[in-house]
Parts: sequence; structure tokens; C-alpha cells
Amino acid sequence: MNMRIGSKDPTLAGPFVDVDEWREEPVRHRYVHGGFRDTDTRFSFYFPPEERYEGRFFHPVLPMSGIEIAATIGVLYGIAGSIEFAIESGAYLVESNLGRLSPFPGEDWTVAGYRASAAVARSGRELAAEMYGQHRPYGYIFGGSGGSLKTVAGFEGAPDVWDGAVPFVTGTPQSMPSSFSSQALAMRVLWDKFPQIVDATEPGGSKDIYGGLTVQEREVLAEVTRLGFPPKAWFDVARLAQGYTGVWAVLADNVQKFDPQYFEDFWTVRGYLGHDAPQSLVDARVQHKTTVTEVIFGEQARAMGLPLPMAMPRGTATELPAAMRVAEPVDGHARGARIELLNGAAAGHAMYLTGTRDDIVIVGMGELHFEKLAEVAVGDEVLIDNSIYLAFQTIHRHEVDPDFEPWHQFMQGDRPIYPPRQRMIGPLMTRQGSGVSHSGRFAGKMIVIQTLMDEAAYPWSALWYRKKVEAQLGTALDDQYRLWFVEHAMHTGGAEPVVGSGTPDVVPSRKTRVVSYLGVLQQALRDVADWVELGIAPPASTACRYVDGQIHVPNTAADRRGAQAVVRATANGGERADVPVGEEVHFAAHVEVPVGAGGIVGLEWDFDGTGNFAVSEDGLDPALTTYTSIITHAFTEPGTYFPAVRVTNQRSVDVGTPHCRIFNLGRVRVVVR
Repeated sequence: MNMRIGSKDPTLAGPFVDVDEWREEPVRHRYVHGGFRDTDTRFSFYFPPEERYEGRFFHPVLPMSGIEIAATIGVLYGIAGSIEFAIESGAYLVESNLGRLSPFPGEDWTVAGYRASAAVARSGRELAAEMYGQHRPYGYIFGGSGGSLKTVAGFEGAPDVWDGAVPFVTGTPQSMPSSFSSQALAMRVLWDKFPQIVDATEPGGSKDIYGGLTVQEREVLAEVTRLGFPPKAWFDVARLAQGYTGVWAVLADNVQKFDPQYFEDFWTVRGYLGHDAPQSLVDARVQHKTTVTEVIFGEQARAMGLPLPMAMPRGTATELPAAMRVAEPVDGHARGARIELLNGAAAGHAMYLTGTRDDIVIVGMGELHFEKLAEVAVGDEVLIDNSIYLAFQTIHRHEVDPDFEPWHQFMQGDRPIYPPRQRMIGPLMTRQGSGVSHSGRFAGKMIVIQTLMDEAAYPWSALWYRKKVEAQLGTALDDQYRLWFVEHAMHTGGAEPVVGSGTPDVVPSRKTRVVSYLGVLQQALRDVADWVELGIAPPASTACRYVDGQIHVPNTAADRRGAQAVVRATANGGERADVPVGEEVHFAAHVEVPVGAGGIVGLEWDFDGTGNFAVSEDGLDPALTTYTSIITHAFTEPGTYFPAVRVTNQRSVDVGTPHCRIFNLGRVRVVVR
């Protein structure tokens, strides 16, 4: 093929193609793989046949670098990042490895932040012109979590490349590491109290999440709640403990590099929690020497059902350890501990303990040490010490930025309550992830998706960037920008239990508590394309109120707006029903769809909490925008049940397809005597 790919970035030039072939799976498309010579940048393009192409491309960016074949292996934002969805939307799909062969950003943060993505997108346009004839394809970039930071960076920094953007589950310069430190603090102090906290948030619960807590427990729960953690998300605490300790393992090396003195000051300087440590902190400290008796690598870990490290670079699943057996099992609160190699080929290097199973320690790793960890061997001595992790848990108290309202709790008047750090880690971590500081200035159209049960990018985070956009656009905000909140959705995209996480599903199932937001993401991609290309405005932004770190949305679709149906369920007319065994319970679900968000195409009931949603309403008219379902059910065994109704709304053009199906839930409590 005659390669005439160009790039406006002089450091990303000299393209090559090493794969160019037509593939039939999952749908017919032309696959092109290559990169830029003398760089680590790699790309993949997935082009539809000419008769299915409508002149646009979708460009997903992942939170971490190192992989450009995520769509090929099915891990690219689920259905929203699939080859099928792009092609059925008349688009070709663009992927890059963000300029890195490893998952870490390297020394020049702008490359992984947005420059590699921009260069690849420009190259894709030239390939598209060769394939379909001379034209300029419209481009739409999207990314979630850390990928949302890169999405915004690219949309602001390379205005010639993308015409629309859909950042989702997006954070702020205070999110890393504060979201993870604050929830880690809460998990340490409140672990045994989460069942009663969760019960208070459930339908028919007391609504008093502080009831029955000690003074210290109330203070910690108030702290993390004011910082923005949504209390309803604590039901998933076992998964959060496993997954977000894995995030800590990825961040830990750089957190220490950016402010190494903090971890000494925590234990030695007045004003830090470790200086006059409460007994709970003293009891939690672990310093444990032991010996490695077996190194468990990627493929073996998969076979054992153990989670792999988040930062496991592609191609290294048999080279880097995922876990180790140790001679003496770890006692105490060891999760998050630093595992330092004391001898052997990897001496002086470290990884982090993300979980345990009997005598197995599950590990994660950061940027500074991961390459040497392939040399860990049986017989190596290790020191497992959680002193750094315990110090990390209150680092957010010392990183006060008065421009962020959730941090006002750490101020007395104009003065910080706790000793402030001279160098704040949060903005550095954000720039490391995106390459730039965000301004709110962009040229195209943007739809932001934020979830109301987001445990990592706390829901209020979307308002921080909206204020920046408002400062730039003023009264023209609605001409270029939307913000849609998604109820009953968390940070990760799906509602299914996470395979290999070590946290199996329970009753009531996750599927009766949370929904996937990926249908909203699909709809936003199609809507932003229609907005740019046809001038068709998408549904209005979700109305919301910010109160003490929490986001509240109206109870009716007319007032709430956005893209998701509003559902209110009742049992015998209320949130809770108390009945004897065998007595029929009268359930109702009232559903409203906001203007422009389609109609009601699905309604399913789950009464036993297993997540099967075995009872469905048949014959729903897709033109319906309001509907009330009434049904009865009797329980044959005593117990406490949380029946749920799952509702689907969808635009008429997609009815009968799996695309752009948007879910929400209604939940009630039934106590059967």
C-alpha cells in the first residue's frame, strides 16, 4: 500500500504498517496495525466496508497506556467501544497505545496524555481518505476515568483533530490520590460497621448512616462523605477493597516520589495522625518479615482465580508476579502494605500487597520498580510493612485547596487545620495522567457522563470542569456542552460481578443494585455526532444540587432531565412492607422518560434478589414516555428481601437492537415474618 500518513507532531512521524487485512469477525472490517518509527507509538484502525461508512470515526482512549488492541480482545469500554458499535454507527474505530509500550506515562507526560492520540487520529484520516476518497472524517474522542482526563486534554489541546468529545466518570485535580486515600481510611476504621451503614441507605432504612457509630467512626464517615463518596456505594466494599488497593499499588511509587517527606512526617511531626496515633492506628500497623516459597505468575494466577495486577504490561503475563506464597502468612491489616525485597536479584525493589488468600499474598506494582520484579525468586526474604499505606490514608487532609469546596472541612476560617504540604500531589498526578492542566476551552461539542454512585471519581467532580467551561462559554454553554448524571451506576461500566476479583456476588445481587452506564455512553456518542454534523441538540443536561459533597437530582423526569428514565417503586404503597409468609405484596413501579430520551422498551422485576429479573412486562409500546407497572407477589420463606424493578429506555431508531439501551432501577424492602 502507498503510505502517505502524516503527522503535525514532528516527534511522531515516519509511520509504518505491519498488518493490513480484511477480517470477518466480529463484523466485516479492514484492520490496519502499525506505528511511528523510532517511537513506542502503536495504532490500530478498524475500517467498515465502504457501503457502511458515513464519514466519521470514534476514538476511545484508555486510562492507562500500553495497549492498542483492546477492541480486538473485547476490553475497550464494553459495547460502547466495540468494533460492532462503531461500524453500525457508520464510523471507523481508532486505537493507540498512547505512545507507550508500558502502562506508565514515562517522562514526557504529554505523549501519553494526548499527543500520541492526536498523531494517530490524523494518520487515520489520511488512511480513510485513501480508502473512501478525499474527505475529512468527523472525529469523536471518548474516555473514562483516567481516560476522561486524556479525552479533555486532547479535545482542548488539538482542536484540529476531534469535533466532539464524551468524557465519562471524570475526576478533578484533587481526585488522585484523595479519592483512594479517603475511602481507604474509611475501610480501615469502619470495616465492621459497613453492614449497618449500608442498611441505613437501603429502601426502608433509617437514612441515618451515623447511627450506632463511635465518635471516631462518625468523624471518618462524615469526612469521606463530605469529600464526595456516595454512601450507597458502600454495599460493594469487598470489591472496592480489592480493586482500589490495586489502584493504590499503581499510584504508590509516584505518590512517594512526588512527596517522600510526607511519609516520614506522618509518623514524626505534630499535627499528623501518626504522631499521636490513636489505638486503632497502632493496632493496624503491620511490619512482617517472611520468605517467598512460590512465585505465582500471570497464567497460573488466572487458573487459580486470582486477580492480575492493574499495571500488568501486555505480553508480560508470564514474566511479572501476580502473587506469591510466603512461609509465614500475614497477620493483621496488611492490605496495601509495601513488600520490599531484602535480598536476591530484585533486592531493594518493592511491590504492594492488594489482598491475601491463606498463605498467598496478591500483589500490584508501580512505575519505579515493575521491570525488576520479574527477578523475584523462591527463597527471597521480604519485609511486608503497611506504614506507608497507613500514612497515605490521611494525605488528603494535608492537600487543602480552598477552591474545592469539599476541602473546606479541613479549614478553620482561612487557615488549614492540618499542616499543609508545600507540594500538592493531586495536580501533579492529574498532569501526569493528561499531560496538561484543563482550561475548559474547546471548539466542538461535548457531552459529559457522570454516575451518581461513583466510588472513584466522586459525582461532584463533573461540576468542577463544568465551571471551567461556563467561564469560557458563558450564556452559550448549552450550545456546546451537556452533563448527564446516571442514577444507580458506579465507576466501572457494568453491573455484573467482576470475574477474578475474589469478591463473588451475593444476595441481593449487584445486578439489583447498580446498572451499566454503557448504553448512555453509546447514546452520547451518537448524539454528539448528530449535534456536530446535523445540528440536532441532545437532551438537556441533568439538573442537580450540590450539598456537602453529595449530588442530589430531582425526583421527576421533567425536572431531572438528562438521558435516563426515572423510576419510583413501592411495596404496599411505600418503600418498605412488613408481611407474614404467603401474603401477597402489591408492587408498583412508576416510570417517566425525560424529553428527547426515547420511550420505555423494557420493564423487569426481580423479587428474590438473585439478579435474574425473571418477571417481564410484555407488549410495551416504545412510544410510551410514562408508565405504571402493577404486580403482586407472595414470599414463601421468612426473611428480608429487596425486590427491584429494572427499566430500559431507548430511542425509536434503535428499538430491537442491543444499542443505546439505557437502564435504571427502582428498589424496595419487604420484611417477611
